[in-house]
Parts: sequence; C-alpha cells; structure tokens
Amino acid sequence: MILNNLKKLEKLVNSELASKVQRSVIENNELLIEIKDVELIDVIQFLKSNDSCKFRQLIDIAGVDYPENEKRFQLVYLFLSHEKNIRIKLLIKFNLDQIIPSITKIFPSANWMEREVFDMYGVKFKNHPDLRRILTDYNFKGHPLRKDFPLTGFNEVRYSEKEKKVVYESVKLEQNYRNFDFESPWEGTKYIKEVKELGKDEKKN
Repeated sequence: MILNNLKKLEKLVNSELASKVQRSVIENNELLIEIKDVELIDVIQFLKSNDSCKFRQLIDIAGVDYPENEKRFQLVYLFLSHEKNIRIKLLIKFNLDQIIPSITKIFPSANWMEREVFDMYGVKFKNHPDLRRILTDYNFKGHPLRKDFPLTGFNEVRYSEKEKKVVYESVKLEQNYRNFDFESPWEGTKYIKEVKELGKDEKKN
C-alpha cells in the first residue's frame, strides 16, 4: 500500500515539477527527490499545499559533508504527510559559497534546525530571522561536523579557579597515552605486557 502511494507520488511530482526535479528514487519506503537550491522554496510550497501531497510537517534538516565531491555539501529535508501517511526527502547539493534559502516562513520549526546546520557545518541561510550558533559557545571557532575539523577542536573551555571565570585556551594534549593497540582486553595490551616482563627481569636481577 505504502509503495503504491509512493509510486503515485513520484509520478505526480515528476509530472508537476518536471523542470525542477533532477532525480527521484524510492528507498526504505521513502521517496527522495534531488533538486537545485534555487528551486527549494517552490518545491516545498508545492509539497505542502497540493491536495495530493499535504506534506505539512517538517521532521528534520540534516547536513552532510563530502570533501571529495565537486559540490561538497548536501542538505536533506525530511517531510511527513499525516493525511497520506508517507514521507518524502528533498536533497540539494551545493558549494560552501552558496547561500541556501531559508524555509522558516513556510515552516517556522525550521528556525532552530537551520541554526544547527549553520553551527555544525557553516551553511548560511538567506532571510533567516536569527542565524546564530545554537549548540556551541559564542566564541567557538570552526564547525564541528565538517570533515576537516580537527578531532580535538581548536580551543577548550574551562573554569579557572585562579581567575574565577571561564577561560578559553588552545588545546594541549598529553602525548603519553595516544598510542593504542587493539588486542583482546583479556590478554592485556602490549604496553602492559612490556611492563610485566620488565618487572620480572628486575626481580631476577
């Protein structure tokens, strides 16, 4: 039943939005449609208002980073139609210098979702009412979910008992324990074996 509805929806979308849809595919009981960023507003308005679609709930906006691709970033918009009991995903691919249209006027709930994408990936949204960081601190540097973001970040935040305030410092990592092996914990790791063997040798001497 769901698959039949999705096939009908795919046919409808491709016929009504023929010039705007670049690709469509049905996977995991969901229809995915790839479009250009400039078509985003028109496509979403159609999906929300058309009586055969009625996608009136925005579930999520997810960012993706593929540094090796020509168009590095992707945004996936997930919508739900309660009346039709089906989901649809919109996919757009773009470069970082592109500014994506905000959909907050169509779905007010997109406000915090777009702020999260901005915070984590650095993607900017045109006409967003309040585009600020939402998960990281105000003075945070970089965007944590980009693939080129260092695993340990740039700065660390801690409370200084001496200065009686929160301070920002460059990350300084101890190097003593950065080498790991992946042997069974029941057998013990390599450095533990070396310590035990060293202890045995010392006792013999």
